[in-house]
Amino acid sequence: MIRLATDVGGTFTDLVGYDERTGEVYTAKGLTTTDDQSRGVMDTIETAQTRDGLRPDEVTFLAHGGTTVINAITERTGVKTALVTTRGFRDVLEIGRGNRPDLYNLRTRSPEVFVPRELRFEIDERMDAAGTVLRAPDMDGIAPVVEACRAAGVEAIGVVFLHSYINPAHERQVADALAAAMPDVTVCASHEISRQWREFERSSTVALNAYVQPILRRYFGRLEAALQDRQIACPYYAMQSNGGISTFDQAMDSPLTLVESGPSGGVAGAVRIGDHLGEENVLYLDVGGTTAKCSLITEGRAVLNTTYRLEHTRTWPGYPLQLPVVDIVEIGAGGGSIASLDARGGLRVGPRSAGSDPGPASYGRGGTEPTVTDALLTIGLFDPAAFAGGSFPLDVELARAAIGRLAGPLGVGVEQAALAIIEIAHANMINALKLVTVQRGHDPRDAAFVVSGGAGPALATRLGRDLGVRAIVIPPHPGIFSAWGMLAAEPRVDFRKTWFADLSTDALSRLSDSAEEMRTEALTHFGRGTEAPVSCTFAVEARYAGQEHGVMAPWTPGEDIATFTDAFHTAHERAYTFRLPETGVEITGLHLEARLAGTTITMADMDPAGRGLDDSRTGQRDVWLGDADGWVPCPVHARARLPLNTALPGPMIVEEDTTTTLVLPGQTAEVERAGSLVIREAG
Repeated sequence: MIRLATDVGGTFTDLVGYDERTGEVYTAKGLTTTDDQSRGVMDTIETAQTRDGLRPDEVTFLAHGGTTVINAITERTGVKTALVTTRGFRDVLEIGRGNRPDLYNLRTRSPEVFVPRELRFEIDERMDAAGTVLRAPDMDGIAPVVEACRAAGVEAIGVVFLHSYINPAHERQVADALAAAMPDVTVCASHEISRQWREFERSSTVALNAYVQPILRRYFGRLEAALQDRQIACPYYAMQSNGGISTFDQAMDSPLTLVESGPSGGVAGAVRIGDHLGEENVLYLDVGGTTAKCSLITEGRAVLNTTYRLEHTRTWPGYPLQLPVVDIVEIGAGGGSIASLDARGGLRVGPRSAGSDPGPASYGRGGTEPTVTDALLTIGLFDPAAFAGGSFPLDVELARAAIGRLAGPLGVGVEQAALAIIEIAHANMINALKLVTVQRGHDPRDAAFVVSGGAGPALATRLGRDLGVRAIVIPPHPGIFSAWGMLAAEPRVDFRKTWFADLSTDALSRLSDSAEEMRTEALTHFGRGTEAPVSCTFAVEARYAGQEHGVMAPWTPGEDIATFTDAFHTAHERAYTFRLPETGVEITGLHLEARLAGTTITMADMDPAGRGLDDSRTGQRDVWLGDADGWVPCPVHARARLPLNTALPGPMIVEEDTTTTLVLPGQTAEVERAGSLVIREAG
């Protein structure tokens, strides 16, 4: 009765297993195999089997998250894709929106589309905004599309027709005809992925879904075959970007739901940690080998991004996706982020990463450029012999040599240069953390700060101090926490659809009927009857009359108009800092979040036996804390043997197999009953 989760990151592949009968936990970490990620997954399973005694034939549940989808998009390695659309809308993908994120850059250009113009085809058909058929599809127009796609070697086709979100009949008809004519080609229709308005966003979503769908199907096919060869024959689940899980089959139908698969596992875990500690507001940060990702949890729930844009930056519009994605800000600042000098001699960190091959200079695998990991090793925070539980020793001299090549031009010593690298990475992370808090109208001082990742705990205490958070929490298994979080996630599906009406009692009554239809659809999705333990939470998108975009406000079917109106005003004020109580309100959409109750990982009390301050002390190491403090002696403790519920003063270093935590002077660290390391400012 073992529950297993694997997470494929840019540098490392992680595994966590949990035996429901005994409470035994299995862990493994290995380098990601970029040519075929399934090999890295199987390597971690083999490691857990040979080292910890994992029994594959007793695995009854497997959750998997990874970077297959996001990598295919960012590296432009998807399949050749065509798009079929309503006549006159062939260039919607290329026209996009007129707004420019970099307002004063007159040389800005639109993002390159994933479907070239010669593979975008038009069909005569028309539906009006109410779903009334104005012109039936010209089915004779399909034959030349099929001929052109065959000649071009197209592997996937997206179909997106005007107003199909309200009436998908034409899309179904044409998609079925294309699938019948080209059975070896993947065909997906926009209404199967999104039932929301805005033609550019819908077109972008279906094009990208088609672009990666064959890639994910092949990968899951290889992974399933490898798992079955290893005698792991159980239900397979994929970690979705909304914080829930779905079956492999469901994920292959909508692969874009996995676009932020790995990071969402960490958010699901942070929700579980916050619930255990009684913290409704949690600021979560994961610092891996390639990137740092942060998200905010409010009132015990992850915040969903309603306007997700892939590859979006402050100066680049990115690609919009009409799918629910946990609100995550991601920056190129991880343990493998490369430090370099720009044209003016200034120090930069990231976004380039050394990855797993060759990796940081200290890995001794051929890398020569200095990274954040090399800097942390140089200032004494990492033990070179104990890194990754001693299975992956680091070379201090290689790290110092790499950083020394920057220290010379900067006119500082190696330690000062190493600390400068860490400070810049720190500043980048602070900016990202403020994007999900201050710029969203939330105060980080009201939140607990949960930090994970191989490099996260080493930086956590300084970040938490600068943000003024309530507490800094290093959860169990922080270096493989995204995989752990997948065991805390439940099966989930989100449905969103456009629904227009002026706010009124009658409109809310009709909306309740639509909500019941969506609830029935959710039950069908889970394959359960109406008595199944499915929890449904609704939200309504609304706006003031005259506005272009709306905000999401919580809503319960059957509630009175005054209750919802107040909830809408509150949501609008939080998003835009003002409310207009005398202005009319328009409903623009309905959102359902449905969860199937299931077994998740428990947080049982730890056994206090064998834990004590003297038992945990493993030595002492000097850490460079800056010119003012110099090399500071820090006692080193093994986290697994620290006493429970005992506040220990910093400075100190807490080591475990997957990461190292630095507790600063003026802070205290305490292991709470379920094993989380809670750090607070003394006094």
